Amino acid sequence: MTQINVLIVDDSAVVRQVLTANLSQDSGINVIGAASDPVFAMAKMQTQWPDVIVLDVEMPRMDGITFLKKLMSERPTPVVICSSLTEKGAETTMQALAAGAVSIVTKPKAGVKQFLQDDSESLIVAVKAAARANLRRLGTATAAVPVQAKLTADAILPAAFSAMAETTDRVVAIGTSTGGTQALEVVLTALPRVCPGIVIVQHMPEKFTGAFAARLNSLSQIEVREAVNGDRVLPGRALIAQGGRHMLLKRSGAQYHVEIVDGPPVTRHRPSVDVLFRSVAKCAGKNALGIIMTGMGDDGAKGLKEMYDVGARTLGQDEDSCVVYGMPKEAAKLGVVNKELPLGRIAYEIAAYGSGR
Repeated sequence: MTQINVLIVDDSAVVRQVLTANLSQDSGINVIGAASDPVFAMAKMQTQWPDVIVLDVEMPRMDGITFLKKLMSERPTPVVICSSLTEKGAETTMQALAAGAVSIVTKPKAGVKQFLQDDSESLIVAVKAAARANLRRLGTATAAVPVQAKLTADAILPAAFSAMAETTDRVVAIGTSTGGTQALEVVLTALPRVCPGIVIVQHMPEKFTGAFAARLNSLSQIEVREAVNGDRVLPGRALIAQGGRHMLLKRSGAQYHVEIVDGPPVTRHRPSVDVLFRSVAKCAGKNALGIIMTGMGDDGAKGLKEMYDVGARTLGQDEDSCVVYGMPKEAAKLGVVNKELPLGRIAYEIAAYGSGR
């Protein structure tokens, strides 16, 4: 088996030491070096180019964002951001995602050594996912989440459905992971102001989804916001699930709203696409459009099947436009994707669906 060559760039000697030790536990990963800043990193890379770079964003001499932009313009390489779990860190990390990072691994400002040791599996998963990223689609990203026992959506809500009469009130549900941040930017910024209400799960840790939603809101014609409990699902509004909590669609009379709930990770994710899609199947039925996009793993595939089984329309992002063709592939294997589309066509399909076509 070919090993993944990894370079670590972080100004903390403790972080470099712990990350090197953690990654070296996996026989499929080879840490070829560690550098205290991007200037030293570039010198090392002249000798051996890494398959994946694990990069801090706040460093002396040259910050991680500047280095990342330089890297992506000259020789695109998968980058995993190792970022502080703070509001300020979230803003900086959003810049890194926009500049081309593939995923995020978070670290606290205190107790970093113990945290990274306890959460080593998340870093290994993130590095392996980055190594498989479609380089033509770099510039997209998501966050790594801790690996947990693989529960189903039954852990949050039961799979009991009632037939829903078709109405003119329509809902679009989107689920995505690795590669999803830029993919969502492509979709949401292309939507007209008049479009169906949208509910979204993007795998991200807490604190990052607020900054992510704010950035998309500044770029889009529609309103994009991080969901809070009780938010109405309205035409021209996209609600993004909070990192670290599940989001469910609810219906009261003719009105849709979201419920934000705690609970264990489902398919190892919180928020989980399966949980959102199941709730949409229950509350909207054939009045919904389900879209599964780029991402590693299978979260969302079973939930999309539940939507499909109650008469909802379903779409999947095609392999060529995905950073990682994992989640859409698993849904396609279940035979529940009505149509696979390139990323650039998804906004058109949403708009068409909203107009009744």
